[in-house]
Amino acid sequence: MDTGRRTGTGLGTGGVPTLEDVARAAGVSRATVSRVVNGVRNVDPAIQQAVRRAVAATGYAPNRAARSLVTRRSGIVALVVSGAGSGAGSGAGAGGAGDGFAARVFEDPFFGRVVSGVVRGLRPHGAHPVLMFADSAEDRAEVLAHLAQRSADGALLVTTDPRDPLPGMLAEAGLPAVLLACPAAGVPLDHVDLRHREGGELAARHLLGLGRTRLSAIGGPADVPASRERLAGFREAAAAGGTRSRIPVAEGDFTLDGGERAMRRLLAGEPGLDAVFAVNDVMAQGACLVLREHGRRIPEDVAVVGFDDSGAAAACRPRLTTVRQPVEEMAAEMVRLLLDRVAADASRAPVSVLFAPALVICDSA
Repeated sequence: MDTGRRTGTGLGTGGVPTLEDVARAAGVSRATVSRVVNGVRNVDPAIQQAVRRAVAATGYAPNRAARSLVTRRSGIVALVVSGAGSGAGSGAGAGGAGDGFAARVFEDPFFGRVVSGVVRGLRPHGAHPVLMFADSAEDRAEVLAHLAQRSADGALLVTTDPRDPLPGMLAEAGLPAVLLACPAAGVPLDHVDLRHREGGELAARHLLGLGRTRLSAIGGPADVPASRERLAGFREAAAAGGTRSRIPVAEGDFTLDGGERAMRRLLAGEPGLDAVFAVNDVMAQGACLVLREHGRRIPEDVAVVGFDDSGAAAACRPRLTTVRQPVEEMAAEMVRLLLDRVAADASRAPVSVLFAPALVICDSA
């Protein structure tokens, strides 16, 4: 079966570059070319490189549909952004997430970094992502059907709610998926996450090292495990460093407005605070706006540390000192785990990869 498309380069019997043309140019058999083009892994790397050079030289273009018949793979990976909506009153239309949910996703700089890492991880494998939203029961059913019908080879799942049922549904259905976060107890999924508690510890130690003694924090929603872990690490390191007083915490919602509201509550209750740790950069940016409104100099009067090392940290004035979460690398690792899961025995035990945070010191602390 010839899988070349009629792109027309003057080669082959009809001016179409074929597998035979590539084989002649590479000095290998047609079968070897087919194995390389179809992603078979047990081909010598030097031969793979020779075949790829020949593909580029001849202009041969594999036909994705024909190739999928051979490999039973689509070359498509579903990048699923999921919430925990029930469907009723969620604003979801037929086959898609509600406008509000999608808008919140696209406004979040974290998501752009995930997409960048996913695309970078897929590119060397000739695979491509398709974006799916799952904020309702209907959306979740569509994701499951999409994977079960082999319209995508697997799912990279980013969920915004710890109550989200989709990870458990994917695991129960035995569909290949990798989650960006530790799954709920008993959900056997490959996953990638950060050592969030260590990140909170880094922030506290840095502030204590600057001589700050009246620490405060802006947390995220209490039911979000990453937020809880970051705050727990911050409190533990502060206590170990000799801070005896209670650390006041105001809850935010990971948004700029949420950071502003939380900072106002902190100042109302603890006007003498001299340091703030926010569990994401966007809320830290909001905190800086309010501190300036109240005439507090950053970092002279109040030191501020964020979390993520996102675009918000660079855009903030002064530039935020922050705890780096290597989102792009984490997303690329999700791709690696998923492709390994698709190629390997699907019954193997789930794999967990945890990344280490790092402190990025800028101007705010």
